[in-house]
Order: sequence, then C-alpha cells, then structure tokens
Amino acid sequence: MSQPYEFGSLPSGAASNIKPFNLHIPESALTRMKDLLNLSPVADAIYENSLPDSGRRLGLRRDWLVEAKRVWETEFIWRNTEDRINSSSNFRIPIDDELGTFDTHFVGLFSHRPDAIPIILLHGWPGSFLEFLPTLDLLKQKYTPETLPYHVVVPSLPGYTLSPMPLMNHDFTQMDAARIMDKLMQRLGFGKGYVAQGGDVGSRVARVLAVDHPSCKGNTQNRLTTDCPNILNGVYLAVHLNFCFMSRPASAKDDSTLSDVEQDGLKRMKAWQAQGTAYALEHATKPSSIGFALNSNPLAMLAWIGEKLMDWTDPNHQFSIPTILESISLYWLTASGHSSLWSYRHSFGSSARPHDDPKYHIKVPMGYSYYRYEIIPIPADWVATTGNLVFTEKHDKGGHFAAWEQPEVFTADLEAFVKQAWGLDTQ
Repeated sequence: MSQPYEFGSLPSGAASNIKPFNLHIPESALTRMKDLLNLSPVADAIYENSLPDSGRRLGLRRDWLVEAKRVWETEFIWRNTEDRINSSSNFRIPIDDELGTFDTHFVGLFSHRPDAIPIILLHGWPGSFLEFLPTLDLLKQKYTPETLPYHVVVPSLPGYTLSPMPLMNHDFTQMDAARIMDKLMQRLGFGKGYVAQGGDVGSRVARVLAVDHPSCKGNTQNRLTTDCPNILNGVYLAVHLNFCFMSRPASAKDDSTLSDVEQDGLKRMKAWQAQGTAYALEHATKPSSIGFALNSNPLAMLAWIGEKLMDWTDPNHQFSIPTILESISLYWLTASGHSSLWSYRHSFGSSARPHDDPKYHIKVPMGYSYYRYEIIPIPADWVATTGNLVFTEKHDKGGHFAAWEQPEVFTADLEAFVKQAWGLDTQ
C-alpha cells in the first residue's frame, strides 16, 4: 500500500501560491468546547423529546442527546480526527474574486500519470470534506501514485469548515460558489477539463459548473452523473450527481412504469417535504437568527445538525455517535455553523433554482446514482429530463450522504462513470 504523502505532489501546472496545510486546533479552543459542553444543560424530558414509541418524528430524542453529550465530554478525542484529516494531503490557496479573497481549503490526491483525469468532489450541508475521506482511502489502497488514473480534489465549499467566508456586502450564491470552485481547478492546472461530482448543495454547484464553466467536463451527482466523452469549446466535459431537487416533469404522468422502490421513494419524499423541511425554510429566510444559535453553543449545534445526520441516512446503516461528533466538532471548532447556510436562499422559497431550471439543462454527459434512502430519491427517468443522462446506477442501500455512508458503492460508481465518459482503462 502506498503512503498517503506520496499522493501529495501537486501537478506541474499548479499555481505557486498553493500551500500545504496541516490542521491543528489550539488546545485552548478544545478546552473551551469542553467547558461549554459541561455548562450546557439538556432540557427536561417532555412528551415531544421522549416519545413512548422511541421515535424521532417530533425531533431529536432526549435520551440520545444525553448519551451523545456524555461521549463528547468523556470519550471523544478530537486529536484522533485531526490525525485522520492530516493523513491525507491538505492545501490552502487564496482565490481572488470579484467578491473578495476566498481562503480555500482542499484535500488532494494527485497522480503521477500525465493522462490522469481531474475530478472535483463537492459536499453539501451539513456535510464537509470528511464525507469523501473514505473514498480517498479506497483509492490509496487500490492504486499507487504511478497508477492512479485521477487527480482527485476535495474542497471545503466557501463558508464551510476550513474555507472561511470573507466579509462581503453582497449576497453569495451557488453560481458564485461554482465560480470559486472553477477557479480552484484552473489554479491547479486543470483548465483543459475535469469531472464534477456532487450531492446536496454540491450537486447544484456541479450542475452550474457543467453549464456555466466549460472546463467542467462532466457532472456526477449522488443525484446525477455523466457518460461518454463530450467536447464543448475544445474541452472535455462530464458531471455525476447523486441528488436532483426537482418537480415532477410533464412527461411523468403515470408512476406505473416506476419500480416499487422508486414509488416508495416518492412517497417518502412527499412525507419529508411535508414534515422535514421546516429547517430549510429557517435557513432560507432567517439564516442570521439560526446562525447565532448554532455558533453559540456546541450542544445546540449537535441537536440541530445531529438530527439530520440520523434522519437522512439509511435506517439500516446509521452513523455512530463518534462519527457524528467528528462532524459536529469540525463545524464548531471552525465556527462555520452560520456561514454554511448561504445556499438555502437559492434552494427554497421564491428565489429557488431547482435542477429542472431550463437554464441549467446539462448538455455534456451526465450521470446519476440513485440511493434508496436519499431524502429526495428522484427516479432516473425524471432526472433524464434535466440533462444528457448517459449513466445511471440504482442502489438498495445508502441515503443522503452517499460517499460517507457507502464509500465502496460510491467509489465504484464514480470510477465506472469516469471510465465510460473517457473510455479510460483504470486497470
């Protein structure tokens, strides 16, 4: 097996101001986090937080929060998470933009092959680059730097964890995020083209990359994917998705052609839209208010985000408490609870821009992977109306955080998509 640092050599065309980065949270910040946890009471038991049927239909359960708080205070060791992050090659680069300078973090897995295909993997909320570390580990185990067929770039989106949002007097949109991500890939020397993969917020950013930025060769979303080489303005393009927030297309008048799993998925989606989207409307309409609450107390952040990390995953493969605490700790220690909410203004409400917006119909090869327990499990036939769908896979397991929940399945889909899109021999 290759050593992690062997994959850390930047491509020859990379900008000189890309600097290696090792994460080290000051001990004082860890002590403060523990102190705030110790001082934070858990609300008394009432009907809503202690349902007799052990369910969570009215929100997070008190018994779970009490146990998670205990583990966080007495057993969880942040330095272990830090070591895992630093076992991959981390970098930072200041990206100058019309909106300001974006200090952008990314994890890189770089090949020595001159024909390696650049891929950018894009997370969403409440996720982070942590979602993709298992995929990077699988690729390290399978390949050496000499045989790796890809350059894999895993950024922290602006405002998320290790990519702080600069103070602006201007709104920040998904189009702005896509522009920053494209500039990142350009600075790495990938201006001749790359593949984008995205879920959640990342799926929308990937779609914008595919339409507005010709360097993006393809889009792969845990809700969408691409196939076959395609050239646009002299550049190869492709996109893979595993998330596709959209309305029922006009062509889908009858669900009888859908599988039982897809029909069940639509029922669950309707239930989630009716009972699980209040958080999104709060993020979209009053991000400042909820942002103050999230950044005021680690226990408050755990309650708000922890619920999503449980409810949006495959019920048969739930995240452990330590895994959830890793993610919440990263958000808390980077004070990014408030700055990571910007995308919701453009996903919900009057300014929403769903995947079926005609302006963002993908012409380049697109791929889509369907995970049974996704919160919005859109049938592939519907997704096909939003772009040039050439690659699809359906999975009976996995939820909203596909790469995090099912890294082997996710990585296999990603490799299959890239192989189909480029005719690449990955053996």
